[in-house]
Amino acid sequence: MAAHEGDPREQLTALALIAVASLLVFAGRLGDRYGHRRVFALGMLGFGAASAGIGLAGGIGWVIGLRVAQGVFGALLQPATLGMLRAAYPPGRLGRPVAVRTGAIGLAAVAGPLVGGALTTHLGWRAVFFVNVAPALAMGLAALAVRAPSALAAQAPGALAVRAPAAPRETARPRLDLPGAGLLAVALAGLVHTLVGIPGTGWTVATTLGLGCAVVAGGVFVRHERRTEDPLVPPGVLRSGSAGPALGVLVAASAALFGALFLGTYYVQDVLALDPLDSGLRALPLAVMMVLGAPVAATLARRQGPRRTAAGMALVVAGVLLMSRLGRGSGAEAIGGCFLLLGAGFATVMVTATTVVVRDASVDTAGVAGGLQQTAMNIGPALGVAAATTLMSVAGRGDTTGRPPGDGPRWAAGVFLPAMGPALTVLAAVAAAGALLATRLPGRTATRPPGDQPVEGLPDGPPRSEIASSA
Repeated sequence: MAAHEGDPREQLTALALIAVASLLVFAGRLGDRYGHRRVFALGMLGFGAASAGIGLAGGIGWVIGLRVAQGVFGALLQPATLGMLRAAYPPGRLGRPVAVRTGAIGLAAVAGPLVGGALTTHLGWRAVFFVNVAPALAMGLAALAVRAPSALAAQAPGALAVRAPAAPRETARPRLDLPGAGLLAVALAGLVHTLVGIPGTGWTVATTLGLGCAVVAGGVFVRHERRTEDPLVPPGVLRSGSAGPALGVLVAASAALFGALFLGTYYVQDVLALDPLDSGLRALPLAVMMVLGAPVAATLARRQGPRRTAAGMALVVAGVLLMSRLGRGSGAEAIGGCFLLLGAGFATVMVTATTVVVRDASVDTAGVAGGLQQTAMNIGPALGVAAATTLMSVAGRGDTTGRPPGDGPRWAAGVFLPAMGPALTVLAAVAAAGALLATRLPGRTATRPPGDQPVEGLPDGPPRSEIASSA
């Protein structure tokens, strides 16, 4: 649950998380400029190569360096998937592809720990990295070889068969905002470093400096973006009126969910003393609902509109509040019910809010929108775990079990249970704030964003304004 302060595995995870979070928006901008399919292929092939290198590494130094490289290549992947979906589907049909993506994430959450645990037990930790190589190589090469359909083709397939006058190809591309990318990377790295460090060490000089660095760099970044000619985040991305609230909903929902998961996992493992298998079975309804609830959420969003379906935040609030009432005598049904509500609510929120963020972006800024969505999904969990740890430290007493100092936050069962309720209540209030933001999402009669004319944005190259002249 809480690893030792000097545990190399936790250090590697923190480094990879910082690398991913600090580069997501810039990775999305690279996809907008050079093509999401190419960026995705580069990320996949690089991720596979880094995985192979870690499996072959002969020392911890190589493992740390390659783990950071793996995080960098992973950052290329996440916005590219959303950018390719936006290029391949018109705005009104994005819900179902986003739901499939969300379901795949839920399936990975179920299969990952099981497969990783089996490989580690029978073949050693290196097998966990070797198993990534073949799928990454296959998907990377497939991304280079297969041409996905364009948004225009998905919207009006017959249009491609009509020869249209060729429009001049756009030759001027916006410059990459490298200073802005650097400032944003510093701000996010400082923020994530602080949030990751708080659960293990609390507020120290390092975490305080990290937060200060994030604030200063963030302020300079905002000032730079307002003055530069080609900003990293184009103004139109956040001016749709619904993208900002959708990002806020994602941060609030993921913070509440992962903060509750942090405390819930501690509860079943350290208070109820369940083994990892039984603990996983208690939490299994969450992952199942992520897989099953995603397509349902897409259907509801199409019929009822994002504003109503994002009321799934109410399910997140209910799940967190019910978890706050758990005690020593709570059975598997009560625990599983909490996780079931959390999974159903979060699947609804993630599909709906992600669709709004990507749909409201134009094809040539979809990568940046995807990068912002993934940044929210990285900041939210770190914020939730840090908030849960801080709240528990305020309501309870740390290091009461006689374990070595620096072994992460630890609470005796008699201290943990009384403090868990208030901490989860605050997290439920965070989710409730996200529910208020959800009321600002579009309704069922929302119109298509202005200026989003049919364009052909091929995933393997920069968006083009001309209509394809042949099928």
